Amino acid sequence: MFVYLDNSATTRPCAPAVAALREAAEEKWFNPSSLYEQGMAAEKAIEDARLVCKKAVNATQHRLIFTSGGTEADNLAILGHLRLQKKPGRVLMLSVEHPAVLQCAKEVEKLGHRVEEIPVDVSGVLDVEKLRTMMGEDVLLITVMQVNNEVGAIQPIDEVVRLRNELCPKAAIHVDGVQGYLRVPFNFDKSGVQSYAFSGHKIHAVKGIGGLIVRKDHRLQPLLEGGGQEAGERSGTENTPGIAALKAAVTAYPPDGAEKMQDLKTHLWQEISRLIPSAVLNGPDLDSDAAAPHILSVSLPPVRSQTMLFALEKDGVLVSNGSACASRKQKISGVLSAMGMDHLRADCTLRMSLSHDLTMEQMEYAAASMAKHYELLKIFVRR
Repeated sequence: MFVYLDNSATTRPCAPAVAALREAAEEKWFNPSSLYEQGMAAEKAIEDARLVCKKAVNATQHRLIFTSGGTEADNLAILGHLRLQKKPGRVLMLSVEHPAVLQCAKEVEKLGHRVEEIPVDVSGVLDVEKLRTMMGEDVLLITVMQVNNEVGAIQPIDEVVRLRNELCPKAAIHVDGVQGYLRVPFNFDKSGVQSYAFSGHKIHAVKGIGGLIVRKDHRLQPLLEGGGQEAGERSGTENTPGIAALKAAVTAYPPDGAEKMQDLKTHLWQEISRLIPSAVLNGPDLDSDAAAPHILSVSLPPVRSQTMLFALEKDGVLVSNGSACASRKQKISGVLSAMGMDHLRADCTLRMSLSHDLTMEQMEYAAASMAKHYELLKIFVRR
């Protein structure tokens, strides 16, 4: 049996997305900036897709800039805002942000601003009271991801907006929604945030396409110079096949997808904890409002995650030992460290991320495979 449990790294493109990609590449390949009929048809297809993607998070009255993915969208939101600021100030970044956000800190500091990290609690959720003490009139930007990509903690964005409105109303808020878009409800119009990033290949579209939703009155300085596409905010000929695939994936995403994944996640954890009583759950409790439906983080000390990962692969079960962007780096996850996790437990942590098309039988097979290998591998403890 094959069980793919690394959907936070990437998802399998759904059939409608593949069909739309092929049609756009083979038949509707014209440049949307061209003035003849075929070019204008391509432009209309982009606008139709833009509306579909905005409707998914109630953002029809706001802008959507198509990008190459979540990383570019995050960079545009952060640097595009800060390059317009006339005075230096502070930027507050959640300590468990994706590298696409945290690595912007170097460029932010070059612009003369100071970056401060917002701490989280042991479950990976933002410390609201600590954030309150950090806020002030000199804060220019606050970045808070919607869902943590390693432990599935849903961040209290409403609380962040409330504090911003009270203590630093001129500060912008950017949300990395890459792990939340379509899987965790979000109402952009009512949220009070200025920008929201998402990525196509996390929701069964294809790689190379994503977007940044921007509040209609929020200005950004473009990162790219060129032909002025995307209303001058992101130059470069639009990725029409990718945009077509994105529209198809958003349209095809099942309305009960999150509910299905929650049931699968609960069953998977129940099976793991039954077969491996020493297994430790990381992140929010499964029944918590702060727990995303599709990400399960588990520690299996004393078995190192990399060892278990390779053992499971032989049984056709694919998992991750953390973020795909950091999984090849020989160091403990910055997210787990920020949560205060000790080195041993962090070194024995697996991330399992689900999709709505998995089955209960696959969850049982994955847990049984994990238990089988755990019984053998726990004997061999590295000294």
